[in-house]
Amino acid sequence: MKNSKFVIDKLAKLFEQGLISSKDIAAEIMAILKSKRDEIVFKMKLTSKDEFEVLSKRVENLEKKINQLKTKKTKRAKKS
Repeated sequence: MKNSKFVIDKLAKLFEQGLISSKDIAAEIMAILKSKRDEIVFKMKLTSKDEFEVLSKRVENLEKKINQLKTKKTKRAKKS
């Protein structure tokens, strides 16, 4: 309940500020959700802030590599 109220309050502030573009709103919502996710992880004390940042950068790099491998077409050798 508290988290939903937080998100609704943030959305209300966005509309008050005049962010009308759907891209702006989507980007802002993603930023809010990411910050809440980070806040929850820090409260759980799973990792320190530095460790979390390093791990998140590693995950981003791995996601980029996976996307590159998916888009890359592999050549198959012809049978003789």
